[in-house]
Amino acid sequence: MISFGTDGWRAVIADTFTFANLRLVAQAVADSILAQHKGIDAPEVVIGYDTRFLSDRFAIETARVMAGNGIIAWLSRADAPTPAISYNVIDKKAAAGIVITASHNAPRYNGFKLKASYGGSATKEQASLVEHYLRVIEQEGRGAHILDYQEAMDSKLIRRFDPTWIYYQHLSEFIDLDKISDRELTIVTDAMYGSGRGSLNMMLSRTRTRVTEIRGDMNPGFGGIHPEPIVQHLTELSAAIQRVHADVGLATDGDADRIGAVDAQGNFVDPHTIFALVLRHLVENKGMTGEVVKTISTTFMIDNMAAEYGLTLHETPVGFNHIADLMMQRDVLIGGEESGGISVKGHIPEGDGILMGLLLLEVMAYHNAPLHEIVADLQQTYGPTCYARNDVRLSTLLAKKEIVSLLESQAPATLAGEAVVRVNTMDGIKFYLADNSWLLIRPSGTEPVLRIYAEARTNAMVSAMLKEGGDLGQKIVG
Repeated sequence: MISFGTDGWRAVIADTFTFANLRLVAQAVADSILAQHKGIDAPEVVIGYDTRFLSDRFAIETARVMAGNGIIAWLSRADAPTPAISYNVIDKKAAAGIVITASHNAPRYNGFKLKASYGGSATKEQASLVEHYLRVIEQEGRGAHILDYQEAMDSKLIRRFDPTWIYYQHLSEFIDLDKISDRELTIVTDAMYGSGRGSLNMMLSRTRTRVTEIRGDMNPGFGGIHPEPIVQHLTELSAAIQRVHADVGLATDGDADRIGAVDAQGNFVDPHTIFALVLRHLVENKGMTGEVVKTISTTFMIDNMAAEYGLTLHETPVGFNHIADLMMQRDVLIGGEESGGISVKGHIPEGDGILMGLLLLEVMAYHNAPLHEIVADLQQTYGPTCYARNDVRLSTLLAKKEIVSLLESQAPATLAGEAVVRVNTMDGIKFYLADNSWLLIRPSGTEPVLRIYAEARTNAMVSAMLKEGGDLGQKIVG
């Protein structure tokens, strides 16, 4: 049974992620599109892919299924960032977008991301509809309608195109490239072998920014790492920064919808900090207003900033789809999560590592100061904050709701010697302390793992809270 969630389907290549299963998923998506667009002669879909093993072949096969169902498939000529595909969904007024990618997952995985007509992840209702058609296909024992590739090309049901140019044009209208150019920064970009390769270089090619790209060649094995821009995977970026005496290093994940950074001193600049820096920049330097959305696992600096600026703050469960929902319903200035998915007003409701990297350069240009000094000023004004996360394996797999109920029933009165003043069970269980410190315990829905997050004013406090959170989880769940 293939499970199709709001961010699509991911599985191990040649195990469950096979051409046969891909065709079934593509057919279910085609059925759902046709059901939602009755009366339209030929709905259109934008299809892209990342740099993983066979991603280009999987994308072609997906396009053949769309063509076999009379749906026009705009198929990327080469690997491209997920946000570029999502932006083209809007630009072409397409019914949907499909990206063959497993994002930041290990190289053995591939995935099938479904994007809605508004450029963000499919809604729960749309995902449920795809699953419904998957079950129907399985019950009826039928296969996918599929058209020969050359026949589909000749009949223009498959149309190859470059999705990046219109996306770059949009970003260039959003970003002050002249301001960045005036700063004459030296930067290192790290594509982590993903589909963001070349994107920042292209955007900055007409500026006086000196750009060195690393890990930008085609390597479906990602050099043996997960293509996720977190500190343990960015040693090569730190080394490159030292080699070329760069001002900053910018890293994007496997499909470039997440961002991480390293400053000139080799300090990792996490997504919490990037989110806060960009929020301050949009308000103070660009004079923008609107509401702020953050996931429950994101820094309390955002709370402090929203309160100071008089901006309405929304806190959501983990997952960018929750942020996207609010971005489409309300006047949202910026929305983001601790994993590095962040977007802003005027852009698609989708995490975009390329855009956030450019905005971070814009922050540096406006401040005309080294990044570590800008971060230090942010921490002094809205912090101090320290953050860490641990994953704790359990001996038993219980339902997420059951684990949260057990944790809530035995909620501690104090953590690391500080009083717990509030408890939130929106997504897992989050304990808030009087000084804004917090501990979040989120059970995995698919494996016996507790994801434990903590933020406090000192690293010692974070360590103590993580230990107590792990002990609590083990005591209650086992």
